[in-house]
Amino acid sequence: MNVYDQAHKLADAIKASEEFKRYDDVRKRVEANPDLDSAIKDFTKKQFELQTAQMMGNEIDMEKFQQIQQLGAVLLQDPLTNEFFQCQMRFSTMMADVYKILGDVADFGLGPMGDFGSLR
Repeated sequence: MNVYDQAHKLADAIKASEEFKRYDDVRKRVEANPDLDSAIKDFTKKQFELQTAQMMGNEIDMEKFQQIQQLGAVLLQDPLTNEFFQCQMRFSTMMADVYKILGDVADFGLGPMGDFGSLR
C-alpha cells in the first residue's frame, strides 16, 4: 500500500464529503457578495487577533472584545452568514477529527507532547 496514494484518496474523500460540499457552496455564495465577504473576513481577522493575544497571555481589551461580539451578533442575523459559520464549523470539526486520527498514529505511544523521558 502506497501511503501517498492513500493520502490522495483521503483528499478526494474530503472533497466528496457533505461537509466540504456544503461549506464550499456557501463560501462561493458569500464571495459573490463583496460586502458580506469583506465583513466576514474582517470579523474573522479581529476574532483571530483577539484569540492570539489571549493565547499569548496578553490582557484582553474588554471594549474590543465587546465590539467583536457585537459585530458577530449582527453578522449572524444574516441567514447566509449564519449558514456560512455553521458549515465552516462542521467542516472544521471533520478536519480536526481527521487530524486527530492521523496524529494518533504519529504519537508512537509517547503520550502528550512526546514524553521522550520515558525512552531512557
